[in-house]
Amino acid sequence: MIRTNAFDYINVLDKAADAAWLRNEAIANNIANVDTPGYKRQDVAFESELRKALGNSSYKPMDEKVSEVRTSELEGKPYTDYSGYSYRLDGNNVDIENENVMLAENQLKYQGLLTSINQEFTNLQTVMK
Repeated sequence: MIRTNAFDYINVLDKAADAAWLRNEAIANNIANVDTPGYKRQDVAFESELRKALGNSSYKPMDEKVSEVRTSELEGKPYTDYSGYSYRLDGNNVDIENENVMLAENQLKYQGLLTSINQEFTNLQTVMK
């Protein structure tokens, strides 16, 4: 059996893309519930999980950090954002303008992740030729 780390970056990028997709769904749900009394906005925590998985050592090269990531433990985690906060009388804490900006930001991030995954596969194809 050949042991290789050729897919380490692809696996981490795949988890990041999954988390971005999950965040897109949460933001879309927030937008859909902008007028629902008592609704609290949802978001997905992934970047902090990735930062923790990569570690804080500035002495290790990124390739080594990525190869040590346990992708089975790297997941986007949905959470209720500012559950005790609301600037509206009906208890809802969704700001539609903020959600639209976050949706656009997340869509750009998702597209960038897909581009990176495609580039990694292109690199692998180039090496195999």
